[in-house]
Amino acid sequence: MEILDAIQAEIQDVLSQVREDEMNAALELIKKTAWIFVDGEGRSGLMAKGFAMRLMHLGYTVFAVGETITPALRKDDVFVGVSGSGSSVTVVNNAQKAKKTGCKVLAVTGKRDSRLASIADQTLCIPGTVRGDSGSARNSIQLLSSLFDQSLHISLDALCLMVSGRDATGNDAATGMHW
Repeated sequence: MEILDAIQAEIQDVLSQVREDEMNAALELIKKTAWIFVDGEGRSGLMAKGFAMRLMHLGYTVFAVGETITPALRKDDVFVGVSGSGSSVTVVNNAQKAKKTGCKVLAVTGKRDSRLASIADQTLCIPGTVRGDSGSARNSIQLLSSLFDQSLHISLDALCLMVSGRDATGNDAATGMHW
């Protein structure tokens, strides 16, 4: 189907621009000795929660910021802020709080030069079109931030695959952690 081919081509273009060094740097932040807090708004926030779920399946202690059971940040924990624009006010504010607490901050964003990226210890840039991009910056036939969110989901799943390989956590162990 033509429209699916076009979407697939857009996703492939974005994924080809995700930098291996940034993926490896993100991998280095994910340690079982730290709690991991994920944060994002809207559909990007849903992708962040999917990432948290998969990390939990891999044996990590992970929380979604804003849930009723999310504990306080601790020094040396990891905060993963997800924002296509890198300017989502709540995510940026929470990243600042995490930084002040002594957490490592990973910005996952479509904009390497964003406010969120400027706060972060590491940035993972997923350069897909986001809401607000217009003119020559709008490189998608899709609405709003669909391209960023789709590419984000695949990139974070790839990061989880890297984690599982590093930790030698196979599918059987992950399945055992699944509800």
